[in-house]
Amino acid sequence: MNDFSLWDILRNLLLALRWTVVLSLIAFVGGGLVGGLLLFLRLRAGKWLDRAIGAYVQLFQGTPLLMQLFLAYFGIALMGIEVSAWTAATVALTLYTSAFLTEIWRGCVASIPKGQWEASGSLALTFGEQMRHVILPQAVKIATAPTVGFLVQVVKGTALASVIGFVELTKAGSMISNATFKPFVVFSCVALMYFALCFPISLFAKHLERKTHVRRA
Repeated sequence: MNDFSLWDILRNLLLALRWTVVLSLIAFVGGGLVGGLLLFLRLRAGKWLDRAIGAYVQLFQGTPLLMQLFLAYFGIALMGIEVSAWTAATVALTLYTSAFLTEIWRGCVASIPKGQWEASGSLALTFGEQMRHVILPQAVKIATAPTVGFLVQVVKGTALASVIGFVELTKAGSMISNATFKPFVVFSCVALMYFALCFPISLFAKHLERKTHVRRA
């Protein structure tokens, strides 16, 4: 099988690329939903729940994603529950993403001047109404750029799912390299595909950041 042409290599890598995209989107959307819930609880709840969520965030930010993937794949299996590589990668990346998005969004909400809270409170608005009508519209503008930028980290983080057997772009590259004995060609193509996927997202995040700064100025 070492007579693979460049087109054969690219075609197989493109098939694997779709799973990188799918895993990235599931982790990002799922992490966003969990992160949004944790943010709401952290803003609304008492001191102990705030500390618990803070510990959750620090746990996932302070440990390597690779270790989290191993724990999701092998750790759950130790409890007698069989977990596929797809499920383990989805769970680990979703939790990892939620921790970072929670902290990103919390910082954006905290950047809203205290006077905005006081002014909306003086209008007898409930907490939900304050968030919906006053705080979130401002926080979303600030959070959009770093949130989109973090998507790049999620995409690159999916490469680590290869260590638990999930066949995404990096794992496919390794398999094709072993079959063709052309590691330089294969992984050059893999790198270019990651770049083609991440670079437009980075440019879009920078565009949003500049746009936000202009509006705030």
